[in-house]
Amino acid sequence: MIETHRHGTVLEIKIGNPPVNALSEDVRRGIYQAVQAAQTDDGVSAVVIHGAGRMFSAGADITEFGKPLAEPGLAVVIDAIEASAKPVVAAIHGSALGGGLEVALGAHYRMATASAKLGLPEVALGLLPGAGGTQRLPRLVGIAAALDMIVSGSPISGTKALEIGLLDKVVPEASLVEDAIAYAATIDRPRPTGERAVSFEGGEFDRFAEQNARKIKGLDAPQVCIEAVRAATSLSLAEGQEKERSLFHRLMDGAQSKALRHAFFAERAAAKIDGQPKDVPLRSIAKVGVIGAGTMGGGISMNFLSAGMPVTIVEMAQEALDRGTSLMRKNYEATAAKGRMTSAQVEGALALLTPTLDFNALSECDLIIEAVYENMDVKKEIFARLDGIAKPGAILASNTSYLSVDEIAQATKRPQDVVGLHFFSPANIMKLVEVVRGDKTAPDVLVTGMAIARQIGKVPVVSGVCFGFIGNRMLDPRLEGAMEMLLEGATPDQIDRVSVAFGMPMGPLQMIDLAGVDIGWHRDPTRIESLRDALNAVGRWGQKAGGGFYDYDEKRRHLPSPVASGIIDAFRAKAGVTPRAISDEEIMVRTMHVMVNEGAKILSEGIAQRASDIDVVWIYGYGWPRHTGGPMFWAEQVGLATVVADLERYADRLGDDFSLSPLLVDAARSGRSLDEANAG
Repeated sequence: MIETHRHGTVLEIKIGNPPVNALSEDVRRGIYQAVQAAQTDDGVSAVVIHGAGRMFSAGADITEFGKPLAEPGLAVVIDAIEASAKPVVAAIHGSALGGGLEVALGAHYRMATASAKLGLPEVALGLLPGAGGTQRLPRLVGIAAALDMIVSGSPISGTKALEIGLLDKVVPEASLVEDAIAYAATIDRPRPTGERAVSFEGGEFDRFAEQNARKIKGLDAPQVCIEAVRAATSLSLAEGQEKERSLFHRLMDGAQSKALRHAFFAERAAAKIDGQPKDVPLRSIAKVGVIGAGTMGGGISMNFLSAGMPVTIVEMAQEALDRGTSLMRKNYEATAAKGRMTSAQVEGALALLTPTLDFNALSECDLIIEAVYENMDVKKEIFARLDGIAKPGAILASNTSYLSVDEIAQATKRPQDVVGLHFFSPANIMKLVEVVRGDKTAPDVLVTGMAIARQIGKVPVVSGVCFGFIGNRMLDPRLEGAMEMLLEGATPDQIDRVSVAFGMPMGPLQMIDLAGVDIGWHRDPTRIESLRDALNAVGRWGQKAGGGFYDYDEKRRHLPSPVASGIIDAFRAKAGVTPRAISDEEIMVRTMHVMVNEGAKILSEGIAQRASDIDVVWIYGYGWPRHTGGPMFWAEQVGLATVVADLERYADRLGDDFSLSPLLVDAARSGRSLDEANAG
């Protein structure tokens, strides 16, 4: 775990706890003992701390989360580093995150490579840096820079860290340790961070809070982080650390941090495939084929191109192919304009793209993803053609969002090679991929599907086969509830306001407008059987048409629509419905609780492996507020018995097809979690 080496009078302390040099109990003890031993060794004049392998340290050992803290705690270790009578230099490469950066802050001097990443990401778990980070960082870089790093949780580069005063030197990675040792040998005294005064101007805190009001609204951790940093301006280091510890425990015991920690571990659990041996070999994926150059096909292709993988994209008509590749370039150039890519990277990615009208060009691809519109006959025709040209062992994937992967697979003589890869729109941005396991999908195909999704920066979740899989199946009762309440007397704004107040990025009717009111429309303006038909018949197809349930201005901001209200009133009158007042509570039950009920059915049917997988789908695919943990975790925090009681109270308004999930009822009555109840 900890190695020490002498280089003349400089003691080298190397942290070696692969893969991320987590600060486990053994690592903390090893650092502490090495620093203490240096104090009484007359042959040591200075100390250098650095990390083995790929990084300095990524911080806390996540396996210790929720367990009683074993001594020495990290704060004790860092205080010992800062109290050292011998100068201590932190030499940073790779990442120094969370507790890893706090160790470096406790050192007297810091150097790093230009590409090193330094950050305090605890806010993402609903926490604050709890080992002196909120007190030492402002003393080094000032209030503004410290607030930016701590409240955002985003890391900065070594180059930026030098610029703001966090580092003393930036050096080449190849000579980092040697340079640090040479530098340490020239230092004649410690320079404790805690003895520095905090430099700040009046109004900095208020200004920061005002500038970031939208980002931090309703979130506990950012507010408390600001409070902790403010303490550094008026308290000694010891007093500030005591305040920091108190605030840390307040957050740790709070509902938001519990939810955010759940989401953190849920994402890692989703990567595991139940019932699958760990040693299943992956299929080699060197070249990818995509069928369809529309919005989804282009977006999917960009993921692979950005990861350095060649893509062959096939269309039926040159115009459609040109339009698709042009949009891909436009999207890349927009990313470059924001400074997230260089022009060379844009050209490098597009150089890997082979656009073609020749379907047979897919014959050398290792993974072929069909991304055409949702029509089973069309998809089966495509897969039958693929069966004749794809090389043996190629993975054949469908991007279908609703249709049966099993039925699609039947169009081939190799159903074991067929899997669903359901990307979410826009596919080049959204992180979720539902990896749909068909009845015949081979284990190595499923494992490879999960691995390739992670390789291109996605968060994959395994789903079984059913209409809509996990996410869209749960979405349906939410949208149906919204449409029914609209007919019964609620306004679009009232329905959507409940979801937005809860923390969703938009309400269900805003979502329909964004996706397109005309999705699935029969295109017959004389056939008015639903509210959506009535809107579609007059061209109110949503944002793209300038109006749907709402009107939209040139910046696509939604506004109440007198036209839509008139259409709704007319349809309501034609249907013989007398409008009534609908409470926010009812809206919550009929748009949110119904999703939990459907999620419980999905879990009991084995479509989802675990309740937390459902949470991951909704956090990454639909913008469910992360600080509530996802729909299933949120329901368990609210109380499953409460959710069931609410659904029973409004059961007569949930439609003839509604039924309570037996699993949800069982868990509510037994007091067990959904996973526990599902396990029997």
